Amino acid sequence: MDEVSAHRPAAKEPSRRTGGRSARVRAAVLAATVEALLDGGLSSLSVADVAERAGVHQTSIYRRWGTKDNLVVDALLSRVGTEAPIPDTGSLEGDLRAFVSESAAFMATPLGAALARVAVAMGDSPELAEIRHEYWSRALSNAGRMFERAATRGELAREVDPQVAVEAIAGPLYMRMLLTGQALDPEFLNGVVDTVLHGTQAITAG
Repeated sequence: MDEVSAHRPAAKEPSRRTGGRSARVRAAVLAATVEALLDGGLSSLSVADVAERAGVHQTSIYRRWGTKDNLVVDALLSRVGTEAPIPDTGSLEGDLRAFVSESAAFMATPLGAALARVAVAMGDSPELAEIRHEYWSRALSNAGRMFERAATRGELAREVDPQVAVEAIAGPLYMRMLLTGQALDPEFLNGVVDTVLHGTQAITAG
């Protein structure tokens, strides 16, 4: 090695971007969006307010999400399955009774009520219809695991469609909360579970 080489500074390794800051910014913006929804609802939510809450520039939000509606839906998607995890009790009946009980309890919270209302009030544009489809597809797929596990255990026939079964058990909860305003009391929740169990068992017996 010559004298010049010996005294030449070693080359620095190229820096690598881990995406950590981007993930933190996304998490902060989505959390701020949910917070804003809770405080004022969808109609009063603004990108400027979300940006201030998250400590970022509005341009960063528009660059990533494009529109307020896309931002709101992404915030919803980020909460699917996290606030009311899908139970796994070892039996279909146990899963369903836990599911409706935990879902009703979550719907009674400010966050649960806000997310439920926003999830069914996303407008009619093609873009929002596609995002709404993605939201419900993911939510139904998560809950459908209860019926898939039951089929694996032999509690259900494979002919039972998990999505239809989930819609049958979740639909009445949303109808009471968003349409009739009736209480999601234990008697009603148990009745929903009994009805769905009876229907799926009839398919199994057939």
